Amino acid sequence: MEQQSIRTQPPGPRRQPPSGTDRAAVPGPAAPVDSRLRSASGGAPVRRPRLPWAGRGRGRTGRPARLTAVGTGVAAVAGTLLVAGVDRTLFGGLGVLFGLGYLVLCFQLAVRVRYPDLPAAPIAGPIAFALALALLQPAATSGLTGRVVSLASGLAVRAGWLFAGTGLAAVIVAARFVAQRRIRRTR
Repeated sequence: MEQQSIRTQPPGPRRQPPSGTDRAAVPGPAAPVDSRLRSASGGAPVRRPRLPWAGRGRGRTGRPARLTAVGTGVAAVAGTLLVAGVDRTLFGGLGVLFGLGYLVLCFQLAVRVRYPDLPAAPIAGPIAFALALALLQPAATSGLTGRVVSLASGLAVRAGWLFAGTGLAAVIVAARFVAQRRIRRTR
């Protein structure tokens, strides 16, 4: 019978192993979650195949992925152009779907941007909005002047969506900034 060393055993009377065994049953290391799954017949464990794009190492912590300033700009341009393209394809112009998509995009940018890059969210949205209008809105006349006039009138007509999305992103970014400052002050 093996005894624990004096350093690892708690003070008091020494515990004896349960009757019928030579030593206490100590559980081994926990098996991975995938290996504990059993087949329907109760046979051998079933292993889930590991996807090649699945992250290795640490599991997900439940926190959303954070965007850098450049990532915020790229996501804003790509998302706005995608929504504008869908709206133009389905309805022949940029209307309510484009505005709602822009609001959702501004919300997501403001929530997912990293703390050091917070000012990027309210800045990237309007730039992407103007770029989508410049590229996908039909111009009244050809030439550079026609494009500039078309962009200016498009921004004026859709100013409500533009200000709503930008304001939403600015409010969320300001709230995150204040909350983070309070957290740092209490530490």
